[in-house]
Amino acid sequence: MGAVSLSQFLTLFGWFPVAIMLVFLLLIARFYQRFAGEKTSYELFAIPIVLFGAASVRYSSIDRVAGDTLGDLLLAAGGIALIVLCVSLYRLMTRNR
Repeated sequence: MGAVSLSQFLTLFGWFPVAIMLVFLLLIARFYQRFAGEKTSYELFAIPIVLFGAASVRYSSIDRVAGDTLGDLLLAAGGIALIVLCVSLYRLMTRNR
């Protein structure tokens, strides 16, 4: 087993702040569901967390920052899922206001 390069370390380390922010969004959605009584499907926020984590692991395993088809697809799928979830939560929380 070889040493971890700087790009591998930064790729994996960069995933943690993203995961923390996504968990924060998950907690906001859960809070709103509990106190407003409307279904927010907050559990689905785990999908972008897993997809972004898988992309980070993929990029660090090949020691590249971009240009890998599978890694790019994982990032795109995570981004699309995050956009859909955020827009639906926004609409749910701000409708009729």
